Amino acid sequence: MSDVVPPEVKPKPAVPAKPPNVGAPSPSSPFPPQGVGIGGGGSGVSAPPPSSIPVAIGSHGPVHHSVLHSVGHGVGHAAGHGGGHTAAHNGGQVHGGSLSSSGGSTLLGYIGIDTIIEQMRRKTMKTGFDFNVMVVGHSGLGKSTLVNTLFKSQVSRRSAGWARDEKIPKTVEIKAVSHVLEEGGVKMKLTVVDTPGFGDQINNDNCWEPICKYINEQYEKFLKEEVNITRKKRIPDTRVHCCLYFISPTGHSLRPLDIEFMKRLSHSVNIIPVLAKADTMTIEERQEFKQRVKKELEMGGIEVYPQKEFDEDMEDKSDNDKIREAMPFAVVGSDKEYQVNGKRVLGRKTPWGIVEVENPNHCEFAQLRDFLIRSHLQDLKEVTHNIHYETYRAKRLNENGGLHPISANETQESNL
Repeated sequence: MSDVVPPEVKPKPAVPAKPPNVGAPSPSSPFPPQGVGIGGGGSGVSAPPPSSIPVAIGSHGPVHHSVLHSVGHGVGHAAGHGGGHTAAHNGGQVHGGSLSSSGGSTLLGYIGIDTIIEQMRRKTMKTGFDFNVMVVGHSGLGKSTLVNTLFKSQVSRRSAGWARDEKIPKTVEIKAVSHVLEEGGVKMKLTVVDTPGFGDQINNDNCWEPICKYINEQYEKFLKEEVNITRKKRIPDTRVHCCLYFISPTGHSLRPLDIEFMKRLSHSVNIIPVLAKADTMTIEERQEFKQRVKKELEMGGIEVYPQKEFDEDMEDKSDNDKIREAMPFAVVGSDKEYQVNGKRVLGRKTPWGIVEVENPNHCEFAQLRDFLIRSHLQDLKEVTHNIHYETYRAKRLNENGGLHPISANETQESNL
């Protein structure tokens, strides 16, 4: 009787440690964890588990592309929508590409892709960025004061009114003043575009035309730089990213001029309506006026920024719905400080007390500032470039048969 030899037991292949951010597949998932089928999903033959396949960094084209796409897509929205929005984009793409339990390969070590955020931050701090805001409204609504309050500096020249020997201009003038602001090592070239004379005439027919012309001229200037054979490394951006439209605190309704202006320019620029000098109305009057303005904008088919069709996901929609509910922002501007409860605050002094500009119980200035600068500044720039400028660009190129007109000098250069 021969001895029975026990079968040889082979040791199991070592499985690399799973990264901490990759969770186990859900028990309720309809797709159990398995290897990629050899020759396609329908062959029925499964490959060995990913842990037993030697993986060369950079050898998997689709995985590498997915990772880069997720990082690039996340970076594009980081400044405008905050860290949560970026994580939603980044996380979904990375898990679906390189860390998926349905056939992707895990990274064998730290690569350093996440440092692209820091690289972009350093580059932005060196070069800075542009932001151009236009203020529109008739004289005496505190446009210059509000802009100076927003940026805590004298960036807008205050008009002292018309002198006796000075003729009131018959048409709207466009005055642009640029300043370089720096905070925390970040430089911003701020351009404030003022429109003195708007709505100040007896006959205000077509008074929006100079403003519309200026906005389109900036698009045209940017387009010409883009189609040049030898383009600048960084095209100067003079396009209007935001238009603050000041509504007079009448307490009744919008003027026909207000409706006509916003209707004509809402498709060319990001319009943010602002209820000026809100301290001239009681809280009840202010709320009633705001509701009446929103209803009139809706009846006129006027969509102000942020537009509903530009909401990218549910998080964006939730944040923007709160902003749309608060519009138009009832604000008070002031560059004077007063002592209140032992603290220095910006405000307006009245016989019955001090209206604190940054106190949310007094006005909505803080909401406007946070929305305009701290949460949606990058998104304003992106919507201007991707929506309004692209619409203008497509229209101009279609008018010229798909080609931009070339001057004689440019033709000679191209022949050389």
